[in-house]
Amino acid sequence: MTKNPSEARNLSVPPRTIMTPGPVEVDPRVLRALSMPILGQFDPAFTQIMNEVMEMLRAAFQTKNHWAYPIDGTSRAGTEALIASLIEPGDKMLVPIFGRFGDLFVEIGERYGAEIHTLSCPWGTVFDPEKVIAEIKKVHPKVVTLVHGETSTGRMQPLAEIGRACRENSALLIVDAVATFCGVDIRTDEWCLDAVIGGAQKCLSIPSGIVPITYNDRVRQVIQKRKKVERGIATAADRLEAEGHVPVRSNYFDLGQLQDYWSERRLNHHTEATSMEYALHEGLKLVLDEGLQNRFARHLLNQKALIAGIRAMGLELFGDPDCIMPTVTCVSVPDGVRADEVREVLLNHFGIEIAGSFGALQGKIWRIGTMGYSCREDRVLSVLAGLEAALIRCGAQVNRGEGVQAAIDVYTREASLKKTAESR
Repeated sequence: MTKNPSEARNLSVPPRTIMTPGPVEVDPRVLRALSMPILGQFDPAFTQIMNEVMEMLRAAFQTKNHWAYPIDGTSRAGTEALIASLIEPGDKMLVPIFGRFGDLFVEIGERYGAEIHTLSCPWGTVFDPEKVIAEIKKVHPKVVTLVHGETSTGRMQPLAEIGRACRENSALLIVDAVATFCGVDIRTDEWCLDAVIGGAQKCLSIPSGIVPITYNDRVRQVIQKRKKVERGIATAADRLEAEGHVPVRSNYFDLGQLQDYWSERRLNHHTEATSMEYALHEGLKLVLDEGLQNRFARHLLNQKALIAGIRAMGLELFGDPDCIMPTVTCVSVPDGVRADEVREVLLNHFGIEIAGSFGALQGKIWRIGTMGYSCREDRVLSVLAGLEAALIRCGAQVNRGEGVQAAIDVYTREASLKKTAESR
């Protein structure tokens, strides 16, 4: 029998310590910002917020690009918007794949008619930049797509050499930095990255639902060649300018139209997600107040402590240590242990969530995120203590009591070194 909707239970959300590769816990200041009153999308007070967001995004992306703004939607909305706006049927697109989200570039590129060329390397490793560069010279793609931090494997791809090679070979480089944005050093201009997709629900620590992007003038020129203003609001001049253009297939993900919305023209495209704009503004303010270099150092420190604890417990890390991602640590599941059972004990008894993985790695590794607001000493110590207890509960052999102590040793040493440096 169908229940009366009015009898639905009151909303109740259990407290959680979220140590996954995203989403992560949201900073309380961001939660407060989300509760602020709604403004009209063309209210001068709101457009001022939009302008401030663009300025802060430029700082966070370390770029002088004019175009740095968010798209309403989850992280893949940024990925799709860039591919939709740059790829025309038959355009060559080179996709080096070292985890799940390289395959996502292929998935989206195929749907927009790209001629896809791929490179692959084993999960848990990354590419030698020279291999990618050789393929660029061989294929001559219009677009190269690369994941910076691959959350499915916990690896991070070096970008600088590939960025320069793309510039020299007239290819556009699109980078998925969803899991590294505001947690890892990303030098958009210095590394010649043409377009970068950031993330909201990871190191930035705001809710999923808005995605920061930036792109340079090389990308803007391609977008301009496909410019078309929506029929219902186009002027005669707009219609004349669009003649002969092959428009972007997607209306929602048309960056040419979004540029008009985020420019002084303020040409309506959609109703902006007002509360999410507040969240993004506050999240970026938190990042810049902390300082990018301080924030990057914090992520490195907390992963260092986590790794020390994992190893002291007697567990092994997954993947090539030379390309480890500072925001996601992958732990190999011990033989004879059911990965999901350990995760269930952690969640049900400690309120701590860690992640499994995908595809060939499903059931073989745990992925522990140390991102943004969740990248803290108390969270690292909690997940180590809970993981040890869950492993013991599930019959695994671990070095009891040693994981947390090893992590505390790291924090104590680092605090001592910092104090010594400050006293000089």
